[in-house]
Amino acid sequence: MFTRGVLHILISIYSVILHFSGAGSPSVTPAISVVIQQRKIHNAVTPRGKGGRSSFSGIAATVFGATGFLGRYVVNRLGRIGSQVVIPHRCDQYDVMYLRPMGDLGQIIFLDWDARDKDSISRALAHSNVVINLVGREWETSNYRFEDTHVNIPKEIARAAKEAGIEKFIHMSHLNADIRSSSKYLRTKAVGEEAVREEFPDAIIMKPSEIYGREDRFFNHFANMRWFGRAVPLIAMGKKTVKQPVYVVDVAKAIVNAIKDPDSNGKTYALVGPNRYLLHDLVEYLYAVAHRPFVPYPLPRPLYHLAARFFEMNPFEPWTTRDKVERFHITDMKFPSLPGLEDLGIVPTSVEQKAIEVLRRHRRYRWLEAELGETKPAKTVNL
Repeated sequence: MFTRGVLHILISIYSVILHFSGAGSPSVTPAISVVIQQRKIHNAVTPRGKGGRSSFSGIAATVFGATGFLGRYVVNRLGRIGSQVVIPHRCDQYDVMYLRPMGDLGQIIFLDWDARDKDSISRALAHSNVVINLVGREWETSNYRFEDTHVNIPKEIARAAKEAGIEKFIHMSHLNADIRSSSKYLRTKAVGEEAVREEFPDAIIMKPSEIYGREDRFFNHFANMRWFGRAVPLIAMGKKTVKQPVYVVDVAKAIVNAIKDPDSNGKTYALVGPNRYLLHDLVEYLYAVAHRPFVPYPLPRPLYHLAARFFEMNPFEPWTTRDKVERFHITDMKFPSLPGLEDLGIVPTSVEQKAIEVLRRHRRYRWLEAELGETKPAKTVNL
């Protein structure tokens, strides 16, 4: 990628060569086309150094939604290879200071943005060559419905990225995104995929299953159910739902590897863990790792929704919602035709390897340092 001045010099040299080589004849005129990059190039996209945190990877990425669960892992992965990361945020800057040490001095840049302001979006990606959209929310608010966070905002970001000449655009969707889903979250995710594809045909779409990690709302959600009657309500006892959770670090690695892969443009990746479990067996394993008694009981869907409606009245983050109950009881789809983690050079991490990182905090003091080997692995299925 050259600057405008260098290209003008090359064009001048090429003209002199044609003049002295008798280029007046069409038979000896070489077929060379010169394209001038009209977009202003930032020096952060020029690779320099030996690699690592204090080098320049050549990646200048704008990460929308970096303040969320997955975002911190993506920023960390980008920062450790020497990338410049622009983090648009709507909160107070001091609330996202934990992201600053993830990159070298001056490589993590914070920027106020308004999700509904097109100029704000364009300003956030003006000097980047990679845009990553991680914007999403598990519950609706009066200001932002699912249609806003999963469709309208990604569409505007994709449009701005296309107009700015961005090389790589990565959009985060969901494995079970389906326009016919009983979950509004998943329906809008499916519509969002189509909207992004329409605006940016070469977009890279990631479709992870339920993601688990230290700050997740999946494993921690079920582990915290012990506070409500010391029992776990599951629709049909969780024996009609199959889950294939994926580790958050694997998803972050997949995003970074997709940026580096020149053949990834326009592809859709299904990101899942190596094993599939019945929801009942998975939750039972979580409680075994936490050394807590597992007492499941069947709860009819209407009653579960009624209880969730009560939590939705919380003016802050609701512990659960009717849509979340529905989404957690939907079986994870299989997409054998789509590339996955292995195609990006990543070996999927099993639940048995990393569940302790999430669940140690849920143990009683006497079991805090208990070995994981004492816990029987969860049963896997092939449904």
